[in-house]
Order: sequence, then structure tokens, then C-alpha cells
Amino acid sequence: MNVNILLGTTTAIQIHVVAAVSALALGSIQLCSTKGTRWHRSLGLVWVAAMFVVAVSSFFIHQIRLVGPWSPIHLLSLLTLFGLWGALVTLWKRRYRQHGRIMVSLFVFGLIGAGLFTLLPGRLMHAVFFG
Repeated sequence: MNVNILLGTTTAIQIHVVAAVSALALGSIQLCSTKGTRWHRSLGLVWVAAMFVVAVSSFFIHQIRLVGPWSPIHLLSLLTLFGLWGALVTLWKRRYRQHGRIMVSLFVFGLIGAGLFTLLPGRLMHAVFFG
């Protein structure tokens, strides 16, 4: 593992990686913790903030350009932002089961799924983890 590779990247990528790693750790804790507690709600807000930073920072990263400066990952970032908003709305409406489904989907697809694609050969995180 060579974390020094990240030091030579743009600020947007560094922010994106820190937020994504934080969201991965916090989300893992959230999935294992008791739901509805003060701890769960507090940690959940931090997780939402981290996911927001992950999604927004991606709009400043243009490593893969398929349509102008954009790639399909930017669509996933838009879906993540709408998903975060939807999860908060369902929470405010006390639709806890729907809230949970949205949050788990964001974690699995928006974080883990997208994160696995960063490990493909030729991608930055592949170089960080595998040289």
C-alpha cells in the first residue's frame, strides 16, 4: 500500500478519498449499531455529511471523460445526493423502514459499489493498494 501516491493528486481527490474512507468506516459502524439511539442519529448525521462531501467532490474530479468532462460516476453522484435528501425526508416523515432501505442502498451501491470500481487496474486507488 502506497498512500504517498495520494499526496501527489489534486485537493479534490484527497478530499474525496478522506470523505469516502470516513463514510465507509462510519457506515459500517451504523449498520452494526442499534437503530434509533442518540448515538445512531448523531453518527448518521456525520455519515450523511461525509457522503455529501464524497458526492460533491466527485464533480471536481475528471479523470474519466466520456461526455465532456463527465462520466457515468457523476450520474451516481447525482443519485447519491437525491438519495441522501430522500432518506432525510423519509426520516422526517417517520418512515423508518424506507429510510433504512435508502441508507443501506446508498452504502452498498453508492459507496462500496463505486469504491470497487476504483480498484480496477489503471485507476488511482489500484495504484495506492496494489502498486
